[in-house]
Amino acid sequence: MRDISLYEKKIINDEEFPVQMFMNQIRTPGIYYPAHWHEHIELHYVFKGKGIISCNQKDYSVEQGNLVIINSNELHVGTSITNEFDALVIIFEMKEFSKEIANLNVIFQSLIQNDKKIEEIILSIYHEEREKKLGYKVAMRGMIYELISYLLRNYVLESLSIKENNMRKKNLTRLNTVLQYIHANYTDTITIKQLAELIHLSEYRFCHLFKESIGQSPLNYINEVRLKKAHNLLEQKEMTVTEVAASVGFTDYNNFGRLFRKYYNYAPSYVWE
Repeated sequence: MRDISLYEKKIINDEEFPVQMFMNQIRTPGIYYPAHWHEHIELHYVFKGKGIISCNQKDYSVEQGNLVIINSNELHVGTSITNEFDALVIIFEMKEFSKEIANLNVIFQSLIQNDKKIEEIILSIYHEEREKKLGYKVAMRGMIYELISYLLRNYVLESLSIKENNMRKKNLTRLNTVLQYIHANYTDTITIKQLAELIHLSEYRFCHLFKESIGQSPLNYINEVRLKKAHNLLEQKEMTVTEVAASVGFTDYNNFGRLFRKYYNYAPSYVWE
């Protein structure tokens, strides 16, 4: 099996400004970063275009002015649905800014739309980074503190116990083997028994753990992976719809069409138009 680990280890060595920050500038519709997870908090602020960012398999439609917060240990993937999609990405560990807050294991709201205060802070961070005037890292660090404080007071959904947070990470680490297997073998027949045996669980316990951690059943997840791959292939217009369905692992064309329409709200043939 190919090494396509979904765990991404982040290393940020700048002690003065312990943040990774960059602008994603996408010029072709489609997935622009594959499914992965890490312990860091990741923010995506959309400057231009429209896209879909999935967190724990829940899709959030995003556009200019939206902020997506990917919490620690959340599986996430990004897709552009316009020819131009620009998003500022800010990645950091909470403990680098406040060990007290980090120990609370807060879960932020995933999608925040058109908040003027957030827009003001994000734009200030962006301009400081671009201009790089004397003391810009000190200024940006202060702005990150301001942003964290604002999010804590307005957009916290819940706070996990240490046990809950450790279990969340442990389960994702355990399921990483399964997710790798699905992404590497989605074109083949995959059974629950095969997946459960990968991590030495009964089928019942495996299905419970998978749904609890990923947010849906293993079968739904497999079909979702296949549907997203199919959509990308259809956009390339190099194969017929029937050929695409077979190439991503669907043996029943009618079932493929039904699931595709349910997931995207339009037929596979619509992608060709």
